[in-house]
Amino acid sequence: MQNLSRIHDSTLLTQSSVYQIDRTLYRYLYKTGTINAPQYIFRPLSGQKKKADIKLNHKALTTRCYAVEGLSTNSSVVNQQSQQLSLF
Repeated sequence: MQNLSRIHDSTLLTQSSVYQIDRTLYRYLYKTGTINAPQYIFRPLSGQKKKADIKLNHKALTTRCYAVEGLSTNSSVVNQQSQQLSLF
């Protein structure tokens, strides 16, 4: 089982971390919107059932988003490349 920690502060979001939202793994892309109504854009990792990007407002971010400890998007890219090389 993965260790999850709830996101309480939007400034802690990084593009190299993995986040779980509604039991799907995502990576953070960028922040849009205004200061009063920010929106946070997430893209599902490859291999997930969902394929579309999602937008979360600040309230949804703090209630539905969890950081997955021990996983990063950088390590998953390395693993995918090594798996492809092992096929040859």
